[in-house]
This record gives sequence, C-alpha cells and structure tokens, in this order.
Amino acid sequence: MHIILAAPRGFCAGVNMAIESLDLAISAFGTPIYVYHEIVHNKYVVETFQAKGAVFVDHLEDVPEGANLLFSAHGVSPQIRQVARERRLYAIDATCPLVTKVHLEAVRYAKQGYTILLIGHDGHDEVVGTMGEAPHAMVLVESPEAADALEFPPGTKLAYLTQTTLSVDDANRIIARLRAKFPQIECPPKDDICYATQNRQEAVRLLSDEAQVVLVLGSQNSSNSQRLREIAAERGIAAYLIDGAADIDLDWFTGDETVLITAGASAPESVVQECLAFLQARFSATVESRTIRTEEVHFALPKELRSVALPVPRAGE
Repeated sequence: MHIILAAPRGFCAGVNMAIESLDLAISAFGTPIYVYHEIVHNKYVVETFQAKGAVFVDHLEDVPEGANLLFSAHGVSPQIRQVARERRLYAIDATCPLVTKVHLEAVRYAKQGYTILLIGHDGHDEVVGTMGEAPHAMVLVESPEAADALEFPPGTKLAYLTQTTLSVDDANRIIARLRAKFPQIECPPKDDICYATQNRQEAVRLLSDEAQVVLVLGSQNSSNSQRLREIAAERGIAAYLIDGAADIDLDWFTGDETVLITAGASAPESVVQECLAFLQARFSATVESRTIRTEEVHFALPKELRSVALPVPRAGE
C-alpha cells in the first residue's frame, strides 16, 4: 500500500482560533464553561473539551444566569446575542472572522433593500446564524433546482451570499443558475467560501485521481469534510468519511492500492496520524506527503480573551 498524505489538511485558522479560545477560557475562568453548539463539528474535539469541563448546549436557557459562555466558530444570530445579554452571560465570541464577513455582508445588503439569496444547507449552524442577521430579507437556496424555481417581482434588488464551507463546484452550479435567471444579481467582491475549504477541495481534486481509495478524516456533521468525500466520490473513487482509525474497515483495501488521506478543517492531526499508523502496521504502507498550497493565515483571539492571553511580565520588566 502507498499512502498520499494531502496538504493542506486539518485545522484551519478559524478552528485553531476557536480551540485556542476555549482552552484559554477554561484556564482563565475555570469550569464549567458553556459553549453554544459544538465548538467545531468534530467528535474528538468535542469529547476532549467535555473531559476538560466544557458543557455544550443548544439552548441558552440551559446556561445558568451569569455564567461564562463561548460562541462557537460557526457564529450566532443577533437574537442569540440578545438572549445572552438578558441572561447576564459573559459571552466570548469565537466566531470565525470569515463567517463574520458573511454576516456583515448580509446586514449591508439588507440595509440597502436587497433580497439576499443565501446558498447553503438548511439547519447548519452557520446558516442559522447568518439568516438571523436579516431574516426578513433572506431566502435559502440549497440546489440548482431551487434556484430555477425562484420568482421575484420585477425590479427586486437581488444579491447572493454563500455558506463558507460549501463545495466550490456545487456553489458555482447554483450561482450559474442564479446569474442566468437574474442577470443583475449582485455579490460581494470576494468569495465567501473560505480559503481553507477551497484549498482542501483543490488538494482532493488534484490528488485523488492517483488513488483507488480516499479517506477523509472528519465527523459526519462537518460540512466541509462531507464535501471532500463527495468530491472524490463524484470522480468514481471509493471515498469514506471517518472520525478515526477505529472506523476503518479492512475490507476497503486489497493491500496494494494507493490511498489518499486528507482531513476536514475541524479534524485534529492526531487522528490523521493514528490512521497512518494503523495502515502502516497492517499493510506496511509507505507514506508520501504532497503539498498543494501552503497556509500561513492566523486569526487573533476574541477581544474578551486578549488580556488574559498576555504573557506575564518577568521581574524588572
């Protein structure tokens, strides 16, 4: 067996910031600390923080008044922020800045009188938060067929935004339909799909043709991880989305194939290494790292944590 290990893979800057924020909040404020929704969509990350004393909730009514609360990387609606204020929660905002960018675009277009077509998946935490910025002005579009079915009165000002973790190909298919039907539709000057999502998808597109099997490390509720598996599967390659080595089925392999391994933006590198060790032990697999792009993006900590993150001065400083 030969393994191609794709790069970039795994944690993006937004996930790194969110995880660092929760670690720091636990150190600074103690536990329990409450997190609205999963900090990122990954089983291992969530379980690790639960063991440290983080409590993940889907309703702020489950958070005691006056408690410490962290908003996950996926962002929240203004309504959730208001509830947090009413319950006197100390809220730490670990929203990915690229998600915040989409929120701000939604607010801007809504104020200018646009109807906003949000391309995304119904029920995803990010979509729920974004639509909450301007619920009266937003329409969710999940497929090219849904785009074809849209009707608006003449003169309606239209703009589109996208969920940051979509498949670039899927989004482009929907955008093409929207532009064909509504030639005057507007969009932000820069794509909403995040750099990390695009880079990981590009790596799978470029490298998967060399493989007979693709393993994507990530959880089933991770949108960007699901898109990586779909990209490989659409190319006719056996592709599997797994949380870790325990999910590997030996029947997937003959032992002499090439296997591409990558990881979604919320999957820790530790699970990648466990899978490599598993396949090396059973198939004497060789490993080749292939880097498609390098990433050097870093996001600052939330303002609520910057003071506690400062280094302690040495004596005499």
